[in-house]
Amino acid sequence: MNPAGQQRKIVHVDMDAFFAAVEQRDHPQLRGKPVAVGGRGDRAVVAAASYEARRYGVHSALPMRRALSLCPELVIMPARFDVYRQVSQQVRGIFARYTDLVEPLALDEAYLDVTVPKLGPPSGTLIARAIKTTIRDETGLTASAGVATGKFLAKVASGLQKPDGLTVILPAEEEAFLAKLPVGDFFGVGPATRERMHALGIRTGADLKAYGPDALEREFGKTGRFFHEIACGRDERNVEPNRERKSIGAETTFESDRWGRAELDPVLSDLTDQITHRLARSGMLGRTVTVKLRFKDFTTITRSHTSLSPVSEKGEVLALARKLAFETERPDEPIRLLGVTISQLLPAGTVYQPRIEFERP
Repeated sequence: MNPAGQQRKIVHVDMDAFFAAVEQRDHPQLRGKPVAVGGRGDRAVVAAASYEARRYGVHSALPMRRALSLCPELVIMPARFDVYRQVSQQVRGIFARYTDLVEPLALDEAYLDVTVPKLGPPSGTLIARAIKTTIRDETGLTASAGVATGKFLAKVASGLQKPDGLTVILPAEEEAFLAKLPVGDFFGVGPATRERMHALGIRTGADLKAYGPDALEREFGKTGRFFHEIACGRDERNVEPNRERKSIGAETTFESDRWGRAELDPVLSDLTDQITHRLARSGMLGRTVTVKLRFKDFTTITRSHTSLSPVSEKGEVLALARKLAFETERPDEPIRLLGVTISQLLPAGTVYQPRIEFERP
């Protein structure tokens, strides 16, 4: 895809507190105030929080009741996904001026391959700076950007100086940067995997690299080998402009097998947190919830439920996941892996009309 021998330039752009920032832009009286986007019901969670709210510990995926207890003056705004999608399309139009190689990850973030740009000099740094300036001028919002030779490092870099930041990791700096990076900052390492790695003495990228690909694969499956590749600075994944997300999922492999609801339920809740947070950022709803269980003998089963109405709130998804994990027929054996996925995705705000089929007389 790139000219032979030419160094790749990947930019990751992440809008700052996107949903909350749009609300503050459109409602000037909210500027400087702690704002959360989300619902007010018993099961409501924070979809996005302004930086003023984050100072109180309010963050996305947090139950709204908890957010209000942390910040009683929190202003709750209902989500307007039609507006967020419109602004997202406006931002993507800015990206398209510089490259056709744009891979959206959610409404508020995307990868860009600017190795051979359509506009401007072949400098990832200058293009990232120009994109940030144009976004501010045309939308009134700020974005943070990261520049590197691969997708992983570009994404990590974009989060280092938020809000309104620009971080560049030069090729000569990558090895040292990765060596010091905590394992919890590696893509795909959730809280449970991080604790497993810590138990094995793996705390940084240098530790991952030293542990070796075979040992990591034995501990974490194929993902372990991916962790090692990333720790070694090998990330040749292409920016995929036509990628269509069909599902959102998360799973974890236990250091020692677990048995019973008391041991599994906290993990199930954590996995549901992860996927509903990503669902909100994507501006999506889902109809099918699937739970994956792998047992001590490596037998793997899945249990799924498809709702007539799409779901997105953690309480709804977790209730379905619990039924699938604990109230359906399955082997009464120790479990080594637990996963949750939501699929049949629809844009939030879609009026879904279930198809009803009548039996012919």
